[in-house]
Amino acid sequence: MKIRIAPSILSADFANLAPQVHLLEAGGADYLHLDVMDGKFVPNLTFGPPVVKSLRRVTGLPFDVHLMVQEPEHFLEPFTDAGADILTVHAEVCPHLYRVVQSIKGLGLRAGVALNPATPLHVMEYVLDQVDLVLLMTVNPGWGGQAFIQQVCRKIEKMRRMIDDSGFKVELEVDGGINLSTIESVVAAGADSLVIGSALFKGADLAGMVREYRKTAEKVCCIHRRKVDEF
Repeated sequence: MKIRIAPSILSADFANLAPQVHLLEAGGADYLHLDVMDGKFVPNLTFGPPVVKSLRRVTGLPFDVHLMVQEPEHFLEPFTDAGADILTVHAEVCPHLYRVVQSIKGLGLRAGVALNPATPLHVMEYVLDQVDLVLLMTVNPGWGGQAFIQQVCRKIEKMRRMIDDSGFKVELEVDGGINLSTIESVVAAGADSLVIGSALFKGADLAGMVREYRKTAEKVCCIHRRKVDEF
């Protein structure tokens, strides 16, 4: 089964966004990863529901919306209405995480929970049976183009074991510093889905880059005899 490739438009050319999204589609991208930042939880501002709604008109790719915001519960319905398919919130800003996850699922979307590099995995213990996706940050969120934090690979391995031991069907996604040099580490550690931003968009051939990342990921799966579930 294939590793899922989720290009992050954080590194895209926003003046040329629709054509770039079409190239990502042509390359076989699985998701479009949409990084929403509020300038509070992370030191950056990006975009809101209007941009997502505009993109929804030009692509059929599933929208993997990553809410790097405080009080994400206020943003669930607006992004659902804009066309999101997956809504991922950060455990660090959700004192009532179970309730937020249930709210997302009640809207008919897949629910994800993201963890920053230094956030321990035990916060997932009592919601793992409710979530569809766990997103492990391999950089500190807020900016594209950061260096991969190698120590998080141990965390990916532990999360993979936690998911497998639970028996629940939960997708394991990684985000931050993913490139052709780091892809082997995260796939071998157990990642199912790869969010790729600056390393993907710096190339001239977007469709070709998506195919190259998939080829590399599948080679790693073959070497390590990993089976990846469909979602």
